[in-house]
Amino acid sequence: MSYLLIVGVLSLLILIHEAGHLLAAKWMGIPIARFSVGFGPRVWSFLAGGTEYRLSMIPCGGYVLPEISDLKEFEKLPLGKRVVFALGGPLANFLAAFICLSAIHVAGHGLSLTALVVAPLVETWQTTVAMVASIPVLFSNPGQLSGLVGIVAIGQEHVGFSAIRLLQFSMFLNINLAVLNLLPVLPLDGGRLVMGTLQRLFPPARRLEFPLTLAGWVALLGLMGYTTFQDISRLVLAAVV
Repeated sequence: MSYLLIVGVLSLLILIHEAGHLLAAKWMGIPIARFSVGFGPRVWSFLAGGTEYRLSMIPCGGYVLPEISDLKEFEKLPLGKRVVFALGGPLANFLAAFICLSAIHVAGHGLSLTALVVAPLVETWQTTVAMVASIPVLFSNPGQLSGLVGIVAIGQEHVGFSAIRLLQFSMFLNINLAVLNLLPVLPLDGGRLVMGTLQRLFPPARRLEFPLTLAGWVALLGLMGYTTFQDISRLVLAAVV
């Protein structure tokens, strides 16, 4: 059951990320054709404000589909709007991490301004800085990397059925998701920010977007495959030992 709990938390955090993009798009007046909870075939949907809100068959995360015909149309949007749209997802995860920490501190120290706001802000910042600092170390020692399988395994072992540990784990994953998405690599949000800025300063740079995005997807899929293999190898070794 705890495995299902961790998978549910992961799905919720990805959904929070996509909801952040949706709210940022609505705020900036960027038309959104579809906001899907999950992937795959449609199970149920409704239309509101020109956007189709869909429940899809595979309940893992979700996605936001802007109502544009092609990439060139998206590039015509003002850079400021594209920046806010890209930042919406990571900021939503930072906010979710802050809320998790607020709940933890209030539960442990009672309701106060320090527990509700000050301590969570400080801890969110400190955790983010530590996570950013650890990125070069992780990639210089790829044996420490872990993927979805490893996260679920570690999560169920650490969390069990403790509400506080679940909040701590959710906080960590929220900040992890935000930081990783802000890396300056296409197709991540940080890569879109960098590419949008480059296109404004040096328009011919748009020719690099497609090959860099393709290379980024290949690298991300390769990394996912590698970490999955690592995770399964660790689990098998642990079971044997």
